Amino acid sequence: MLMLLLTLRGTPTVYQGEELGMQDAPIAPEHIQDPWEKNVPGLGLGRDPVRTPMPWSGESQGGFSTGTPWLPVDMHGTVDQARQRCDGASMLSLYRALLGLRRAEPALAVGSYSRVACSDSVLVYERQHDAGKFQIALNMSDRWQALPPEARSGKLVISTRPDRKDFSGKDRQLAPNEALIQCVT
Repeated sequence: MLMLLLTLRGTPTVYQGEELGMQDAPIAPEHIQDPWEKNVPGLGLGRDPVRTPMPWSGESQGGFSTGTPWLPVDMHGTVDQARQRCDGASMLSLYRALLGLRRAEPALAVGSYSRVACSDSVLVYERQHDAGKFQIALNMSDRWQALPPEARSGKLVISTRPDRKDFSGKDRQLAPNEALIQCVT
């Protein structure tokens, strides 16, 4: 969905931690701060799971604080900023690449939109401004999907699959939940 958000017109909004791939953190009952959850416990109405401090490093408390923060820091996996900053395959690297491309290419921020193909699982559209033309393909399913025949070949610019180096040939398949941008002429 990030690729969709950053390749369509409008003002993209990123909620704290999305750029690291943070997910809702489990909050033990004794750590709950949100009045909604305190007033009607157990219904999942509280906002605390999305308000946990962002981990900046692998240090204690995620490098967020030397004290005890108001909510626990969720340190599961590799969601801290310091690790992701050095990993070209991280969610943070994808965000930075997409934001940089959007800033550099007016087609992605203010260009025209034209739908190329649409199915239950795959959406393909183009954005164009002056000479810059990009085709965006999104697989919104958890299965491999063939790119529709209406989609054109181009030079691969960015893929959500860091191992993808090319997207050419007759049998162009999008991996589960893959999104990519091609420069087309």
